[in-house]
Amino acid sequence: MIALIQRVSSAKVDVDGEIVGQIGKGLLVLLGVEKDDDRQKADKLAEKVLNYRVFSDADDKMNLNVQQVAGEVLVVSQFTLVADTQKGLRPSFSKGATPSLANELYEYFAQKCGEKVKVECGRFAADMQVSLVNEGPVTFWLQA
Repeated sequence: MIALIQRVSSAKVDVDGEIVGQIGKGLLVLLGVEKDDDRQKADKLAEKVLNYRVFSDADDKMNLNVQQVAGEVLVVSQFTLVADTQKGLRPSFSKGATPSLANELYEYFAQKCGEKVKVECGRFAADMQVSLVNEGPVTFWLQA
């Protein structure tokens, strides 16, 4: 399971002109689910995302996590994160989870994060337009 996290001052997801998820200060989490992923990996990744220190403290050092700054989380499914790009000029998605497993773990991950912070979500398998203001920019690739 892969989370590409971005520290944002705001982010939103539109589907067909409708805002389906929107946050202020916090993390945009692009989430990719691989075929061997399970709830245990989702638990581990959620814990890592919520505790990863990417926000500045009083000394301008990245020592605070999203919970400590009362931030929000926007979770967006993104199957392209699990693509194999090692060969050729077209990505392979053979490592990706089936849509039913990916959706189940996507919802579970969002639920786990929602136990500790406010969470908004994109719409699974929809054509989404994601807008964000990345602070820094600060972006990290986390994997469980």
